[in-house]
Amino acid sequence: MSNAMAQTDNKFLIHIDIADKQYPLWIERTDEELARNAAKQVKAKYIRCRNHYAKSVEERDLLAMVAFQLSKENLLLENRNDTTPYAEVLKRMVERIDACLDTTYKE
Repeated sequence: MSNAMAQTDNKFLIHIDIADKQYPLWIERTDEELARNAAKQVKAKYIRCRNHYAKSVEERDLLAMVAFQLSKENLLLENRNDTTPYAEVLKRMVERIDACLDTTYKE
Protein backbone atom coordinates (compact mmCIF):
# COMPACT_ATOMS: atom_id res chain seq x y z
CA MET A 1 0.00 0.00 0.00
CA SER A 2 1.41 3.41 -0.89
CA ASN A 3 1.97 6.11 1.69
CA ALA A 4 -0.69 8.32 0.08
CA MET A 5 -3.26 5.52 0.37
CA ALA A 6 -2.35 4.93 4.00
CA GLN A 7 -2.89 8.61 4.76
CA THR A 8 -6.28 8.51 3.04
CA ASP A 9 -7.28 5.42 5.03
CA ASN A 10 -6.72 7.30 8.30
CA LYS A 11 -8.55 10.41 7.17
CA PHE A 12 -12.02 11.08 5.92
CA LEU A 13 -14.08 14.02 4.80
CA ILE A 14 -16.66 15.67 7.01
CA HIS A 15 -18.66 18.83 6.42
CA ILE A 16 -18.93 21.38 9.18
CA ASP A 17 -21.34 24.29 9.28
CA ILE A 18 -20.02 27.66 10.40
CA ALA A 19 -21.89 30.93 9.84
CA ASP A 20 -24.50 29.22 7.67
CA LYS A 21 -21.83 27.91 5.30
CA GLN A 22 -20.65 24.33 4.79
CA TYR A 23 -16.92 23.65 4.91
CA PRO A 24 -15.39 20.33 3.83
CA LEU A 25 -12.69 19.19 6.22
CA TRP A 26 -10.35 16.21 6.01
CA ILE A 27 -9.71 14.85 9.51
CA GLU A 28 -8.16 11.87 11.21
CA ARG A 29 -10.78 9.27 12.04
CA THR A 30 -9.82 9.48 15.70
CA ASP A 31 -10.50 13.24 15.70
CA GLU A 32 -14.08 13.10 14.42
CA GLU A 33 -15.81 13.75 17.74
CA LEU A 34 -13.38 16.54 18.62
CA ALA A 35 -13.83 18.20 15.21
CA ARG A 36 -17.62 18.01 15.34
CA ASN A 37 -17.70 19.37 18.91
CA ALA A 38 -15.37 22.20 17.92
CA ALA A 39 -17.65 23.08 15.01
CA LYS A 40 -20.68 23.05 17.34
CA GLN A 41 -18.87 25.35 19.75
CA VAL A 42 -17.97 27.83 17.01
CA LYS A 43 -21.50 27.73 15.66
CA ALA A 44 -23.03 28.32 19.11
CA LYS A 45 -20.72 31.26 19.82
CA TYR A 46 -21.43 32.70 16.37
CA ILE A 47 -25.20 32.50 16.94
CA ARG A 48 -24.82 34.11 20.38
CA CYS A 49 -22.81 36.99 18.90
CA ARG A 50 -25.23 37.39 15.99
CA ASN A 51 -28.20 37.50 18.37
CA HIS A 52 -26.43 39.93 20.69
CA TYR A 53 -25.59 42.39 17.92
CA ALA A 54 -28.93 41.90 16.12
CA LYS A 55 -27.47 41.75 12.61
CA SER A 56 -25.90 45.20 12.92
CA VAL A 57 -22.44 43.65 12.57
CA GLU A 58 -21.02 42.05 9.43
CA GLU A 59 -20.51 38.28 9.34
CA ARG A 60 -16.74 38.68 9.04
CA ASP A 61 -16.69 40.76 12.22
CA LEU A 62 -18.83 38.24 14.08
CA LEU A 63 -16.42 35.48 13.09
CA ALA A 64 -13.49 37.62 14.27
CA MET A 65 -15.22 38.06 17.65
CA VAL A 66 -15.78 34.31 17.90
CA ALA A 67 -12.12 33.65 17.04
CA PHE A 68 -11.05 36.14 19.71
CA GLN A 69 -13.32 34.59 22.35
CA LEU A 70 -12.07 31.08 21.60
CA SER A 71 -8.45 32.21 21.61
CA LYS A 72 -8.94 33.97 24.95
CA GLU A 73 -10.54 30.85 26.46
CA ASN A 74 -7.70 28.73 25.12
CA LEU A 75 -5.08 31.01 26.66
CA LEU A 76 -6.87 30.96 30.02
CA LEU A 77 -6.87 27.16 29.94
CA GLU A 78 -3.19 27.07 29.02
CA ASN A 79 -2.34 29.38 31.91
CA ARG A 80 -4.49 27.38 34.32
CA ASN A 81 -2.77 24.15 33.31
CA ASP A 82 0.75 25.55 33.53
CA THR A 83 2.42 23.32 36.09
CA THR A 84 5.90 24.82 35.71
CA PRO A 85 5.84 26.76 39.01
CA TYR A 86 4.69 23.63 40.86
CA ALA A 87 7.29 21.47 39.16
CA GLU A 88 10.03 23.84 40.34
CA VAL A 89 8.76 23.76 43.93
CA LEU A 90 8.50 19.97 43.85
CA LYS A 91 12.01 19.70 42.43
CA ARG A 92 13.42 21.83 45.27
CA MET A 93 11.49 19.78 47.85
CA VAL A 94 12.82 16.51 46.42
CA GLU A 95 16.36 17.93 46.51
CA ARG A 96 15.91 18.89 50.17
CA ILE A 97 14.50 15.47 51.04
CA ASP A 98 17.37 13.77 49.21
CA ALA A 99 19.84 15.96 51.07
CA CYS A 100 18.23 15.06 54.40
CA LEU A 101 18.24 11.37 53.56
CA ASP A 102 21.87 11.51 52.45
CA THR A 103 22.81 13.19 55.74
CA THR A 104 20.76 10.72 57.79
CA TYR A 105 22.18 7.60 56.17
CA LYS A 106 25.79 8.84 56.22
CA GLU A 107 25.76 9.22 60.02
